[in-house]
Amino acid sequence: MQDAACQNGEEQQWVLFEVEGREVTVAFDGGQVVSDTGLLAVRKLDLELGILAEAAARLPDPRSIVGQVFSTADLLTQTVYQLLGGYFDCHDAARLRHDAVLQTIVGRVPGDDDATLASGSTLARFRYAFTRRERKLPVAERTIESECQAAQCARLRQLNRFLVDLFVKTRRTPPQRIVLDFDATADTTHGAQQLTMFHGYYEQWQYLPLLVFDGDTKFPLTGWLRSGTAHASWGAVETLSELVAALRAAWPGVEIVFRADTGFAIPEIYEFCERENVKYIVGYATNDVLVRNTQLTMNYAQALADLHDEPVQLFPEMRGYQAESWSCSRRVFAKCEVTTQGGPNRRFVVTNLTDRAETLYREVYTQRGDSAERAIQELKHGLSIDRLSSHRFFANAFAMQCHLLAYALFILFREANAAIPEVAHATLETTRIRVFKIGALVQPSTRRLRFHAASCWPGRELFGRVIRAVRTFTATLGRLWHDACDILPATTATADVRISLVAATTPIK
Repeated sequence: MQDAACQNGEEQQWVLFEVEGREVTVAFDGGQVVSDTGLLAVRKLDLELGILAEAAARLPDPRSIVGQVFSTADLLTQTVYQLLGGYFDCHDAARLRHDAVLQTIVGRVPGDDDATLASGSTLARFRYAFTRRERKLPVAERTIESECQAAQCARLRQLNRFLVDLFVKTRRTPPQRIVLDFDATADTTHGAQQLTMFHGYYEQWQYLPLLVFDGDTKFPLTGWLRSGTAHASWGAVETLSELVAALRAAWPGVEIVFRADTGFAIPEIYEFCERENVKYIVGYATNDVLVRNTQLTMNYAQALADLHDEPVQLFPEMRGYQAESWSCSRRVFAKCEVTTQGGPNRRFVVTNLTDRAETLYREVYTQRGDSAERAIQELKHGLSIDRLSSHRFFANAFAMQCHLLAYALFILFREANAAIPEVAHATLETTRIRVFKIGALVQPSTRRLRFHAASCWPGRELFGRVIRAVRTFTATLGRLWHDACDILPATTATADVRISLVAATTPIK
């Protein structure tokens, strides 16, 4: 058996082995085949609501328009959809810049001379807000450096504001209550990144970003990259103040609840919430006074657990408790738990909510695990938000914002498919496998871009339901969105091309 058959001096076909006397061969002659066709469904939602177009319009871009090949919208769109496709590094663009799906998403017609997308170095310069303007001037005369730094700072603030605006404009009914989940997460670093520091608790070199999510939908509302030794609460009051102002400007009567773990249990948080009529429920660290006040309840819980041989939870309140750093007494309650295997367990919570302690703990506080903590896991495992490998701090901060923007787009896609359980309750990783990773043969023509998927693909029926759900969602939401944003279609090139996804039932010649 020959290992390979050669034609015109090039290897055209590989002969691998035989099955019942028939050669198994591989030949790279099938035309332009792609593997991420399902991302077009997300792009449909994105285009009809103008999401990335509006985000890009807000970004300051210090590049000169002279000789500019890729617009801000082009680079942001390519960055976000590479992330959604599972390509997390700039150098992935070396092969993806010729990918027909990404070219279509960015607004290029595959096969055209100008269809090639931005290279990895171009995306990296975009991340750094870098420009070659004034490069011929002496260093002392270059004023562009301050402009680039200003653009880097402004981008972070603008994208954070955009996330809140996007959340507001995509709510179909005004919410009565919004729970703001604040959390910090360790982001391990492995190089010489600026402001990465060694954290004694985590025992690693890291960043410590501050992230905020809507407690009901997991929609990302804000994200700030911080140095590795930052306290969990650094910047929390300022961030909360901006969020409260923006949300109340949109919905004056909405009830806002601040929810967080013990890292955010600082007097400044309580005082701000009480002053601004914001509810809060925050984990509180154990101390000797609280342990003494709950010891009798713990003894009783232990006795009940021993008697019935089953877990026991009791929720006593510490009435009139006031820490030394507090200006007044506040409501603190405990969860006194005894499990059959883990033994006694005590947790404390400080709050100004008035419901029963047991109800607050089980139905409000512990829902953090299904909101902020689950969202962070999705961001890490599905979008590699902790893969911040640029040298400079602001470049990493902007990269993190792009991950959050990609996650916001996915959350909206999941909301659009709320009636489809295979998507509505799936993580990004699962959705990527079920919906996004669709192989297809690309055939451009004068009037259409056809993506021919396999007729035997198992997710064919699911993809049809997804497209119908996205159409319904954007039709319902589109008028509200465009009335609020008053924006134009994202790209003329994409608007002029009809994309059709065709199941290939016969061989394509």
